[in-house]
Amino acid sequence: MNVSITLPDGTVVKRSAGVTAADVAASIGPALARDAVAARVDGVLMDLNVPLEHGARLEIVTVTTPKGLEILRHSTSHIMACAVGRLYEGVRFGIGPAIEEGFYYDFDLPEAISVDDLERIEEEMGRIASEGVPFEREDLSPDEAREAMREAGQDYKVEHIDDLVAADKAGVLSFYRTGEFVDMCRGPHIPDAGRARAFKLLSVAGAYWRGDSSRPQLQRIYGTAFVDEKQIEEFLHRREEAEKRDHRRIGKDLDLFSADAELGQGLILWHPRGATIRRAVEECWLKVHGERGYQPVYTPHIASEAIYRRSGHIPKYEDMMYAPLEVDGQPYRVKPMNCPGHIKIFQSHMRSYRDLPIRYAELGTVYRYEPSGSLHGMLRVRGFTQDDAHIFCTPEQLVAEVAGVLELIDEMMAGFGYRYKLY
Repeated sequence: MNVSITLPDGTVVKRSAGVTAADVAASIGPALARDAVAARVDGVLMDLNVPLEHGARLEIVTVTTPKGLEILRHSTSHIMACAVGRLYEGVRFGIGPAIEEGFYYDFDLPEAISVDDLERIEEEMGRIASEGVPFEREDLSPDEAREAMREAGQDYKVEHIDDLVAADKAGVLSFYRTGEFVDMCRGPHIPDAGRARAFKLLSVAGAYWRGDSSRPQLQRIYGTAFVDEKQIEEFLHRREEAEKRDHRRIGKDLDLFSADAELGQGLILWHPRGATIRRAVEECWLKVHGERGYQPVYTPHIASEAIYRRSGHIPKYEDMMYAPLEVDGQPYRVKPMNCPGHIKIFQSHMRSYRDLPIRYAELGTVYRYEPSGSLHGMLRVRGFTQDDAHIFCTPEQLVAEVAGVLELIDEMMAGFGYRYKLY
């Protein structure tokens, strides 16, 4: 029996039932077959070897597309995990997703891995790729999956399965085998490890399981993968140039700011030179906002917990807030956002529609609990001052106010040399 397969350009091809997306790609041309990493069947991402038993819309996903590159990188993280499993006995696996510029995998190992070990792991990955080890999918029930992971001593995977069951998100669970390595993963993945032609391991870091500092600290290996070695070389060059311009290095070299573990992680100390730069920025901010009709306000650094319950911050963001302080027998919180204070200023007396629009602006310092593993210089911190504003207007004024905000963003960003696009 033949099935009708509709390609992205509208072409309809007839193939025998059970044909795979990989077969279709090969029939179209060798270049497409070489670059194919997955398929979209009626809009759903699938592995290339899934048989097509019925007519469908088919799109071949290639490694030259953003989604294809993401799939390649995720698959390469599995290849790395397989290599680590071959080289180190007793490894327990955490998670290993693709990220913006590469991938990582978390490992619980009986010994520490250093940067010096990455070359050895890379070499083993190269052997796995040269063997063309296939990615093989298997679907298991939650009970079967739990038992398989428990027998393998993979307690982190068992915990993940238990969480999925508790959240009622565990129907049939998909697993992928890459050589000796088996991982619970929704996929899709490249057909075999030989498709990973260019990869590089970059660094090693510590990472708490589930981002919780009370849980075990795992070893995280970062890496990246691209279509070919030329792209790897270009990426490494850009990375080297970016490291030369790392704000943490510049901040130290120019004596602009610092952070101190005894004072508290993620809390920035502005040195005299840095404070001078900050003051100049604040003066520019005040001038531009004043010209656009914004009124400066100040709000307290702590407030009653009740206001953050009413605003919705505690129900929705409590895990990012600091623990309560007791003041006169009542719980208070250091503020994570400025919104409640601005609204209270607006509510402090009756307003007429003739008063609108009212634009409040504040350089408001807020405090949020960021996991220690995510802290990064001045980019990810636990206390920071944000350019914050709230506009109170009538529905008829809304379009003009939004346009005004976009113009303000454009003026401020352009003043500091930033180029950007609004979508």
